[in-house]
Amino acid sequence: MTTAVKVEDHTCRAFQPAVEFLGRRWVGVVLLAGREGARRFGQYRQFVTGISDRLLAQRLRELEQHGLVERTVVPSTPVQVLYAPTKAGLDLLDALEPLIAWSLRHPEVFGND
Repeated sequence: MTTAVKVEDHTCRAFQPAVEFLGRRWVGVVLLAGREGARRFGQYRQFVTGISDRLLAQRLRELEQHGLVERTVVPSTPVQVLYAPTKAGLDLLDALEPLIAWSLRHPEVFGND
């Protein structure tokens, strides 16, 4: 059983930016696509179908700026760039697990059945 968070002013102030960021189009899905470890840009594109290259690059940059994804340049020929969730990103994905499970149990709610 989970412990309920007491809703207070500081709780709302801390939660609001997080939920607004996650609510941006593609952010959650891009983060989820990296759950299994480091991936190249093209691999993210395969997992996140329907997103443009420009928007995928933007979302990866934003996730990196927030410390949720780490970008690593591998010095090879050609150069490889890998993106992987950080500890904070994995913690966030763990927190989202109940929501992911709920969405799989109730696809009809949002017309995904």
